Amino acid sequence: MNAKRWTLEWIPGTFAIARYDGDEPMPPWALDSHILMTVTRTHDELSIIAPDHNVPFNAQAERGFVAMRVVEPLDFKQVGVIATLTRALADAGISILAVSTYETDVILFREEHKDAAREALSAVADTSRL
Repeated sequence: MNAKRWTLEWIPGTFAIARYDGDEPMPPWALDSHILMTVTRTHDELSIIAPDHNVPFNAQAERGFVAMRVVEPLDFKQVGVIATLTRALADAGISILAVSTYETDVILFREEHKDAAREALSAVADTSRL
C-alpha cells in the first residue's frame, strides 16, 4: 500500500454520463457547467460527463453518479494515485469511472454506493471531507 494519504472531497451534485456518436457536434448544453464537465471524443463516440440537470432528458445517458476528487494538486511524477484509490473501491465491489485533470483525479460512482465508498477509501485516504 502507498504510504501517502490523499485528502478526498465531494464535488457537489449528481452527474450523468451522456453518449453521442463520434461524428456528432458538441451539444450546447455540454459547455454549461462550472462544477464538473468533461468531454471525450473518439472515432466512435462522444462522451460527456456533466451535472445531471444539464443533460437533456432524451439524451442517451447513465444518471445518478456522485463524484469525489483528490484535494492536493498531483504532480505528474506521482505514481499509483488512481491505482490505490480504485483498488480500494474495486475490493468493495464498487464500479467507478475515473477522470484525470492537469492537477487532480476525479472518481465517479453510483450515488447508492456513497457510504460504502467512504468506508472503503478510509483505509487509503483522508475521508474527513466526504
